[in-house]
Amino acid sequence: MELPRIIQGGMGLGISNWRLAKAVALRGQLGVVSGTAIDLILTRRLQAGDPGGHMRRALAAFPGREMAERVIDRYFVEGGKPETKAFAAKPMVGDRQGQALEELMVVANFAEVFLAKEGHQGWVGINFLHKIQTPMLPSLLGAMLAGVSVVLIGAGIPLEIPSILDRLAAWEPVEFSLHVTGAGGDHKMRLDPKRWFPGETPELQRPLFFPIVSSVTLASMLVKKCQGGVNGLVVEDATAGGHNAPPRGALKLSEEGEPMYGPRDEVDRAAIRALGLPFWVAGSQGSPEKLQEARADGAEGIQLGSLFAFCEESGLREDLKQAAIKSALAGEEKVFRDPAASPTGFPFQVLTAPGSLSEAEIYEERQRICDLGYLREAYEREDGSVGWRCPAEQPLDFQKKGGRIEETAGRKCLCNSLMANIGLGQRRAEETEQPLLTCGKDLSGIRKLAAPGSKGYSAGDVLDFLLGDEVLAEEI
Repeated sequence: MELPRIIQGGMGLGISNWRLAKAVALRGQLGVVSGTAIDLILTRRLQAGDPGGHMRRALAAFPGREMAERVIDRYFVEGGKPETKAFAAKPMVGDRQGQALEELMVVANFAEVFLAKEGHQGWVGINFLHKIQTPMLPSLLGAMLAGVSVVLIGAGIPLEIPSILDRLAAWEPVEFSLHVTGAGGDHKMRLDPKRWFPGETPELQRPLFFPIVSSVTLASMLVKKCQGGVNGLVVEDATAGGHNAPPRGALKLSEEGEPMYGPRDEVDRAAIRALGLPFWVAGSQGSPEKLQEARADGAEGIQLGSLFAFCEESGLREDLKQAAIKSALAGEEKVFRDPAASPTGFPFQVLTAPGSLSEAEIYEERQRICDLGYLREAYEREDGSVGWRCPAEQPLDFQKKGGRIEETAGRKCLCNSLMANIGLGQRRAEETEQPLLTCGKDLSGIRKLAAPGSKGYSAGDVLDFLLGDEVLAEEI
């Protein structure tokens, strides 16, 4: 199958959902679901009553029926929970994950990929953050059980991933290094895929692996050192939405308080081309001119997220989507690369939006609760065991766990706020979690896609806009 021109970015949590990925894949391009916190998203969709029955339909197709039924029995609420009632908790991810949590991760990733692939043979990928390590192994297995075409991973150095994909495809045990601050020895996450399929195992195809990189140095290292092989590269600059790689060298802030990038942060496309792999460029690439420019530089095409984030099929809450489109049409959008917002320490692009954590008053009013834990940092205790802390939690709690209290300044709970973005935010006795929007620096494409007064545009409209007069692949 011919490689796609367009990769639809894997935006979490749940923005790049199965509906969006399917719409893009049906047009011959690479539709991508986000795997970040997909286990949590599945539990809340089920508790919301599973509108349309899509989750249960996907779980009915899972090859381990008893495993899927345990998830449904644990979380599904017929007719949906009352709006005023909180979502039930699920186990937090960590270095010691019980059977119930691992099963949930496997079936959740399967379900999202299955639905994106349902009824066609097009390109469907899944995107993970390397920074979120503990769910990685069961998540990869679940996606592969659904026949995922491509695995894309950013926010780290995913050297081990290709060999893990090879071993999972052969149903062999796998392990994955867990970064633990202050560790005196190795810490590993392990998984034996036959644990859930002790008898006859379903056939697994090894998906392609496209790491997301921001430098020639990292790209070259991955190409040379990854056992099992890299099949393509997504080359992303610092204007892309979500997390950005930090600037190289000493951190300097602009007058507005944003990290400053310079010539050392620019990626030499000729050097990337010389590595001999297909590549796509990302970050402010949302126009037909940028696609043509990338192709002229030797790229297969482009990856973009922001235009897709606000289209009809994305998982973004409708009121937030319409407000962002209205702002962009008026030329009033403001995107701030926040050096402190993310608990990871990576710069994070924040779209200023009323009623969100981008407003100082709303941020200050929120209780600092860490109850989801995807962006927590693992650290080694004095006894050699692994502990977990997050700079977005209560500062004194973070300090008691060995963290420096100055690291907590300005940190925002992305886990809870990004769930609020898709209408699955937690309700508490005293407050409801508020959203925090992220997107790339360039939203000018919205002004070419959404007519004033209209309700928006579709994923197909985005592809038509980008590909222009090119001959589109036949619909799958």
